Amino acid sequence: MQAHYLTEEHVMFRDALRKFIEREVTPYHEQWEEDGIIDRAFWEKAGANGFLCMDVPEEYGGMGVTDDYRFNAMISEEFSYACASGPGIGVHNELCPPYIVAFGTEEQKHRWLPKLATGEAIGALAMTEPNTGSDLRGIQSKAVQNGDHYVLNGQKTFISNGISADIVVTAVQTVTNGKPDGLSLVVVESGMEGFERGRNLEKIGRHAQDTAELYFKDVKIPQENILGELGKGMHYLMHNLAQERLLVGIAALSGAEEAFRQTVEYCKSRTAFGRAIGKFQNSRFKLAEMKTELTVGRVFIDEFIMKQSRKELTPEEAAMAKMWCSEMSGRVIDQCLQLHGGYGYMLEYPIAKYYLDARIDRIWAGTNEIMREIIGRSLGL
Repeated sequence: MQAHYLTEEHVMFRDALRKFIEREVTPYHEQWEEDGIIDRAFWEKAGANGFLCMDVPEEYGGMGVTDDYRFNAMISEEFSYACASGPGIGVHNELCPPYIVAFGTEEQKHRWLPKLATGEAIGALAMTEPNTGSDLRGIQSKAVQNGDHYVLNGQKTFISNGISADIVVTAVQTVTNGKPDGLSLVVVESGMEGFERGRNLEKIGRHAQDTAELYFKDVKIPQENILGELGKGMHYLMHNLAQERLLVGIAALSGAEEAFRQTVEYCKSRTAFGRAIGKFQNSRFKLAEMKTELTVGRVFIDEFIMKQSRKELTPEEAAMAKMWCSEMSGRVIDQCLQLHGGYGYMLEYPIAKYYLDARIDRIWAGTNEIMREIIGRSLGL
């Protein structure tokens, strides 16, 4: 974030976070990429240092920062600056706990949130299915009432933190007393009989982040694991999707900012025809264009971060942030790779990893085509 938005407390938090990443993430990230998953010890270290569940109230073990999204934003920014896409910390912090905080009972909050805050348990959100992505009304996983519990059958895919997750907020169709309720949210926990993990999916980027298939075979879901009211799942999901989409925009912009910074340094040191490539007019013009787009993006996204802190960010604005920043990031990082020449195509250079990691931003949290639809509808079209 721009300096004028940050207080002394924010700066201290950011500095501590940077040191944590330097100490507990960067030295291990290459190995995590090879393993296709990060060490679970990371989560407990993150919790012990106060980087998990920032906006969960203190009485449930969180940091209690319920009205200042800047702390969440800085976590996303700093992990992006470090090219540390492995830890699915955004999923853990912003895609799972908010549903429990907003719609859970007191018993549910005390049962799950402290474990998520300490890193003892890892969180995930399961919406996407093999035949259902952005169209959530097409979800087919079904939980049918059977006495005092529900029996869940179905499948999810592309679930971030899917292999590691202990607490999975899951969108399913429910049937009560033989009648369909519509979409509902239930919490599936590791160890439940019939809950199985599929493959840790191989992706073109973000290799250290486990992304999995989940299978539910006659999983017994007790009444105590139903979040909120039956049939209100779509409404609940809409409640938090704006924050998720802002998160994607922040990460996309931050990754592009760091890719650009590294490219400027490369253009100063790399020579061709007897001088630094940054001295050529084409390079300078390209860098000038990128710097302008990044500056526009930074002013744009910081304003939305502040609106989210005030709970004023609209779904349409979140869609704009996600769509524009992810597409701008794609343009900028692609041009940064081009300026690296052949070295940009080599995985030993961070720019190649930024290029691969950034591609998903135009797809997840709702494709950018869906973002355009959301924005267009807000215009009365």
